[in-house]
Amino acid sequence: MNFEPIGYFHGGSARKYEAPRQGVFAGGAGRVELLEGRNFETALRDLEGFSRIWLLFAFDRNGSAWRPTAHPPVTAPGRARVGVFASRAPYRPNPIGLSCVRLVSVKGRSVEVDEADLLDGTPVLDIKPYVPAADAFPDARAGWVEAQDVWRVKAMPEFDAAAAFVRESGGQDLLATAQMQLAGEPFDSSRKRVMRTGDTSGVFSVRMFRLDFEVDDAARLVTLVRIRSGYSPAELAEPSDPYGDKPLHRAFAAEMRKIQGEKA
Repeated sequence: MNFEPIGYFHGGSARKYEAPRQGVFAGGAGRVELLEGRNFETALRDLEGFSRIWLLFAFDRNGSAWRPTAHPPVTAPGRARVGVFASRAPYRPNPIGLSCVRLVSVKGRSVEVDEADLLDGTPVLDIKPYVPAADAFPDARAGWVEAQDVWRVKAMPEFDAAAAFVRESGGQDLLATAQMQLAGEPFDSSRKRVMRTGDTSGVFSVRMFRLDFEVDDAARLVTLVRIRSGYSPAELAEPSDPYGDKPLHRAFAAEMRKIQGEKA
């Protein structure tokens, strides 16, 4: 069996740690751009009447190895690892992904979607319509997932304002990323760039942004406190920009100074 992509997904998440556990939780907008010269425009006819679609895609950034067990982002008591066939983990014998996304529009060979959990550049293998009568089983059991030990994640107003500025300036959705990554064990550094700064405090690094948070073990609550740039003022003044993000961080620093000045 040989499969070829019918197109590629384009969105705001470029690295594996940016992808949400499931698109409906914290997914973002994007589009599937189908290949030209294959008459895919005709194949998309009549799709616009559906609210949701299934995307079948390839996990193209996991190498060729698969793993019989997986460590879920949010574990259940006594289940640090589960069988890969009982998970949505990407390390599968055949690296095929399945995602139910919200359909926004269809224009030519371009399919605009939202609530997507695919990485930018992901090869798409097929598109199928989501049919509630056949695809939805709200009373179905969810096995070990029903016992997941999920932390609540809330944001302080200062964090909300800073995250909104970054998002509206074309940067990553830091709030959605923090909600996704910290809902599991907040200090699990095997799955994210996080470190403790105190008994109940930590910092979560997302690219060159630093997200400060506090935890309440008894309440199983993570409070997002503030967002900082990982660049020092001296580094921001340097012309070199290896990650291509200094304009955003300079604008962010100026906005934060403005907010602090207004508070003073």
